[in-house]
Amino acid sequence: MESANRTGLVELIAQARAEKDYDRLAEFVPYAKLLGIRFREDEAGQLLFWLDYKPENIGNALMPALHGGVIAAFMEHAATLQILWQRETVTLPKIIDFSIDYLRPGRPETLYARCSLVRQGQRIANVAVSAWQGDPERMVATARMHFLLSRPS
Repeated sequence: MESANRTGLVELIAQARAEKDYDRLAEFVPYAKLLGIRFREDEAGQLLFWLDYKPENIGNALMPALHGGVIAAFMEHAATLQILWQRETVTLPKIIDFSIDYLRPGRPETLYARCSLVRQGQRIANVAVSAWQGDPERMVATARMHFLLSRPS
């Protein structure tokens, strides 16, 4: 059964890449689907992730500001999707550690992110993520994370 699941994931990713069907891959990850994470390649071929504003994502209604957990989950899932899109894989990458710096409150509007694969070995990937609203130079948060990658079979 595990082999069938691996084959299914590899085929899903390959087909999504070939057809540029970003939503198919985003919807494959249940929590990414729940949050409504979307992504596309920009003109330069880099992935741009976004999370449309939803009132249920507000953590502080007095400011109002996006919940920090929503921001962190968005950034973690963007990094996961980046790895899945960029790398031949047979399983989902597993998060080893995650460090986030909140730089300013997330306003009730769309949140964007870009990921950079800083270093990738055979077993570990290091990813940096920047999130912003409106102006990419005024980041809402930055994050660094390490993922355990599956060994090619």
